Amino acid sequence: MRYEGTVYRPPSEADSLLIQATIGCPHNNCTFCGMYRKTKFRIRAVSEVKEDLRSARKYYGEKVKSIFFPDGNTILMKTDQLVEILNYAQEMFPHLERMTVYGSAKYLKLKTSQELVRLKEAGLTRIHSGMESGDDEVLRRINKGFTSSEMIEQGLKVRGAGIELSEYILIGVGGRERTQEHAIESARVLNAFTPDFVRLRTFVPWRGTPLYEDYQRGQFQLLSPHEALKETHLLIENLEGPFELLSDHYLNFAWVNGTIPEEKPEMLETLEHLLTLPEDRFRQADSRSL
Repeated sequence: MRYEGTVYRPPSEADSLLIQATIGCPHNNCTFCGMYRKTKFRIRAVSEVKEDLRSARKYYGEKVKSIFFPDGNTILMKTDQLVEILNYAQEMFPHLERMTVYGSAKYLKLKTSQELVRLKEAGLTRIHSGMESGDDEVLRRINKGFTSSEMIEQGLKVRGAGIELSEYILIGVGGRERTQEHAIESARVLNAFTPDFVRLRTFVPWRGTPLYEDYQRGQFQLLSPHEALKETHLLIENLEGPFELLSDHYLNFAWVNGTIPEEKPEMLETLEHLLTLPEDRFRQADSRSL
């Protein structure tokens, strides 16, 4: 197996076999993200990906149960190519239960509903998608490349094809100025297409990114721990679901996990308790970023 650069994967894919199908990110313009900033995007040849799958079969045997195909926005691959890779992966690993990729609304809209159904039939189980915010002004500022209405449209399309959708919300990415709009609008958009999973991440400025520079100049106000908890409370308060909410990242200030709407009262109670604690009890921003 051959890997190029740093390979990123969601925490939920920690036990998955990682096979790079693309290198870098085709968008690579989000102001908060530094993952692929120095990497030129390219799609790997299907033959190379198959070689890596064969190598993985020799190394791990046939009992691999899940595969994640990095890098950013692998959903951009031509459908025929991705179908070929998915089918071949199932040949190599007959016990597969899950195959997943990254895919944002900007690139999901390039797939027809029929293409997504083909991918589902070939074994694509889940798409991880960085929505980050449902507030159009925040989306514009962080240069996500899509609007909230496009996110809703693409989310419904993915759900209609029977593919699981895992959406990521970036707590604090709207700064103090847009904290209410960010929380309320994110809830509105999520309620409109009800992904299977909503995963929370807390924004910390990443050195070398445009939003980091804004933070350094005082043009972006980072949320304090209590402010981030209040934003999380406002988001959850407005969520209707049904979906699973997960706070599965070390940067988060609160460990709130469960189903919406059933477990929403317990989550809100947890957040309200945390807000009674002194702020110096919480972690400070990652020193590698600030």
